[in-house]
Amino acid sequence: MDGCDGAAERFEQHRGRLRAVAHRMLGSPAEADDAVQETWLRLDRTGAEGIGNLGAWLTTVVSRVCLDMLRSRAARREEPARDVPLPDGDGPEDEVLLLDSVGRALLVVLDRLGPAERVAFVLHDLFSVPFDEIAPVVGRTPATTKKLASRARHKVHGSPVVPEADLARQRDVVDAFLAASRDGDLEGLLAVLAPDVVRRADPAALPPGVPAEVRGANAVVRETAVLGRRARHAQTALVDGAVGVVVAPRGRLLLVLVPTVVDGRIAAYEVIADPGRLAALDLAVLDPVRGAA
Repeated sequence: MDGCDGAAERFEQHRGRLRAVAHRMLGSPAEADDAVQETWLRLDRTGAEGIGNLGAWLTTVVSRVCLDMLRSRAARREEPARDVPLPDGDGPEDEVLLLDSVGRALLVVLDRLGPAERVAFVLHDLFSVPFDEIAPVVGRTPATTKKLASRARHKVHGSPVVPEADLARQRDVVDAFLAASRDGDLEGLLAVLAPDVVRRADPAALPPGVPAEVRGANAVVRETAVLGRRARHAQTALVDGAVGVVVAPRGRLLLVLVPTVVDGRIAAYEVIADPGRLAALDLAVLDPVRGAA
């Protein structure tokens, strides 16, 4: 019993890191908890006495568990449900903290990586695990694993199609739009929207009876159907090489906003919700990813 209690105590010292690794790999706090629990069960069966570096051993095991879950998900070709009503909040407090620390845009982009790419990228770029330790997890050589992570890194960062200065100006405008939307700041919205702004949206993004196109700043500001409370689930991202917005409750992609910025104001924006159109978009993060090399 003492040995079991000792193993459990040592495991608890690593639980936070294991859950962080699993959440970034799986994008779901509930699935991350399942992966951590399975890791504990494997440790309990194996025993901790003969394990020299318990932290590395646990990271390897949780990574293999996550890889199996990702491969199973890919085999089932799961798609996030898009017709589920949005929650009033993000969910439990710890889930909100995880989303804030990871970033919704990063989770959306990670969902587009292959299972082995995602594991290699998360372990190396986000948790600084050496490639020779990642290689056995993904069943590749260290050199091939390094290529996997490099390919994933390129997808995560994307390729801007506008100069860096223009990208920064676009982002300032879109960030101001999101901030005003979240706060219900009508004057802030009018300040950032062009007077003749046009909002277009896929029918899937709108409640019944809401027109697919709205013209004029006052009309756009008055309507709350497109963003409304969804603004709290939004984050700027790179969309087809320019600044856009992903709306991702609990890290699951629901909508993408594609704005057109002219002379420091949003002249138009399109809300994309059709699954086929969403899948065709090239999405990447705007912020540098910690640890990328």
